[in-house]
Amino acid sequence: MSYNLLKGKRGIIFGALDENSIAWKTAERVHEEGGTFVLTNAPIAMRMGQIKTLAEKTGSEIIPADATNIDDLNNLVEKSMEILGGKIDFVLHSIGMSVNVRKGRHYTDENYDFTQKGWDVSALSFHKVCQTLYKQDAMNEWGSIVALTYMAAQRAFPDYNDMADNKAYLESIARSFGYFYGKEKKVRVNTISQSPTPTTAGTGVKGFDGFINYAEQMSPLGNASAQDCADYTISLFSDLTRKVTMQNLFHDGGFSNTGVSQEVMEKFMP
Repeated sequence: MSYNLLKGKRGIIFGALDENSIAWKTAERVHEEGGTFVLTNAPIAMRMGQIKTLAEKTGSEIIPADATNIDDLNNLVEKSMEILGGKIDFVLHSIGMSVNVRKGRHYTDENYDFTQKGWDVSALSFHKVCQTLYKQDAMNEWGSIVALTYMAAQRAFPDYNDMADNKAYLESIARSFGYFYGKEKKVRVNTISQSPTPTTAGTGVKGFDGFINYAEQMSPLGNASAQDCADYTISLFSDLTRKVTMQNLFHDGGFSNTGVSQEVMEKFMP
């Protein structure tokens, strides 16, 4: 169902890889709600994914950009405003990658070159995106910038590895940049802490299937899907949440506030 929540609004969506990705689902929902946008991803990710299909479906243009590269980001923001016909109203940062995880390096045996690369892609890129938008004065007042995170930023999830540190840094950027962007430009900056979600990136984490089942049993409402997250993101892009900023918003069916569920307790009953 469409409510025209984003009618006339313009944006940039980072990270749509395939139809399983949250960014992909969000792009579809933005389109349904009347918003227009530019799609972007790193060139290597674009070769792996199906972003052209999404662009055709939503009538969007694609601008390749490495989110860790300032020149690429400057070009992306400038061209997006040209294509869309004005300043930006919303941005989704849906980017994450750990070379240590990909290479099977344990958290206690990190390759720090890998660590720095993952931190740059997963966390520092969010600051680079916000700073580029800020310096170009590219956001409209009451615009909304959202990044996706996970509660391993607050609690220990052993197999999430250095991505947990990256997410903690990402959430801090949302608070710090959100303060300045709010005071000076009336722009909101938030993170959504999503349930474990079977995206291409998520399923790369060791033990993911077991954990997603555990989270489902622990969450009173069950896990939030990629589609659910897209709906929630739309609400943060809309004018209905104008005074929400600098927040880390848990979107996880209640998992983050549940000590233990009856279903999990029963598995340990004698």
